[in-house]
Amino acid sequence: MPVNVISSGILTTIQDLGRPGYFHLGIPIGGAMDRLAMRAANLLVGNPEDAAGLETVFMGPELEFTEAATVAVCGADLPPKVNGELSESWSAFDVKAGDVLSFDFLRSGARAYIAISGGITTPPMLGSRSTYPIGALGGIEGRAVQPGDTIPIGPDKAAGRAGKSVPENLRRGPGAEAQLRMMPGLYWHRITEAAQKAFFEDTWKVANEADRMGYRFQGGRPMEFVPREQPFGAGSDPSNITDACYPYGSVQVPSGTEPIILHRDAVSGGGYFMIGTIISADMDLIGQLQPNTPTRFVAVDMEAALEARADRNAALAALRDAVA
Repeated sequence: MPVNVISSGILTTIQDLGRPGYFHLGIPIGGAMDRLAMRAANLLVGNPEDAAGLETVFMGPELEFTEAATVAVCGADLPPKVNGELSESWSAFDVKAGDVLSFDFLRSGARAYIAISGGITTPPMLGSRSTYPIGALGGIEGRAVQPGDTIPIGPDKAAGRAGKSVPENLRRGPGAEAQLRMMPGLYWHRITEAAQKAFFEDTWKVANEADRMGYRFQGGRPMEFVPREQPFGAGSDPSNITDACYPYGSVQVPSGTEPIILHRDAVSGGGYFMIGTIISADMDLIGQLQPNTPTRFVAVDMEAALEARADRNAALAALRDAVA
């Protein structure tokens, strides 16, 4: 059952839960920026949680269905419409052959996830259908979808899913001010105690450079560096280090001015110091932040990070139960 792309919205890509296991080769994990929303959409339509769907940013695509299916849209508040009539987000609804799915204006958040019963069945590459444009992997010819594309859908259709919905208390979205929990890292000692304190005290704002590779933040005080002798192999800027691996979610601060959180499609290493790493439980939230969103960083230790991950897993278990 192919789905015809009439218009593609903004950077609509095929994504699943990513391709772990290749980071040491420079290939990032990729996959949905907001994994909880992607999982929720799949569960609503009866797909496996790791089935491929569509990730769309700010403005949704226009899709024509050639066969009946069940659809769910989760994540950003980007209201779906079937033949011009509004449908519910975070809920499963049916479409018929010839129906057109489109979207109203974005109300909050940044990325919406579209799951179709049967899942998208483009050829997997390195175990995933996720689109990684820089490496031309996955999706449709390694790129975002375009008008005129035909998206293949699998034959397995779960019946009777229409009307299923995710309870309001399990729908996580950004508030008026985002709070991102961070564990200080190996290079935290490179900035002064005053700069360490200021980093957590200041309110930052999401910059316009916010995409699948990383999110830049502006508005905080520039960082002061502890004096050092330039290491062999490192650049002359105080923020330079001898090339090192970048953990997923690491926070690098080129020249000590604007922090960048490395996300799903980020490079795996380089020569900028990292002051810390955003905990895994908060990475989904970053993908829903719009430019200019006020953001605070909150210091946590390993115990708090593991507790947050356990809470996240409990929320995911509650989600599975709610839509079973």
